[in-house]
Amino acid sequence: MKNPKTLLHVGLIGSVLVALCCVTPIIAILLTTLGLAALIGHLDLVLLPALAFFIGLTLYALWRKKQCATCNDNATSQTRNPPHA
Repeated sequence: MKNPKTLLHVGLIGSVLVALCCVTPIIAILLTTLGLAALIGHLDLVLLPALAFFIGLTLYALWRKKQCATCNDNATSQTRNPPHA
């Protein structure tokens, strides 16, 4: 993804979704209702690494966005003030 905004949106949405799954017991109730209660013990094996991944992705996107803003500022200042010969 070349656009840091898109990367940031994906990271934030993924983090929120995974965090909601971690803190709400709704998923446990749904799995129990569906007869899949045995999977509840394994949710942490999937959700916690996914949460770590999406938080890392969000931090990386924020860093990339800052880097792109710095590069754009430098490029803009160079084109506005050409060196005098």
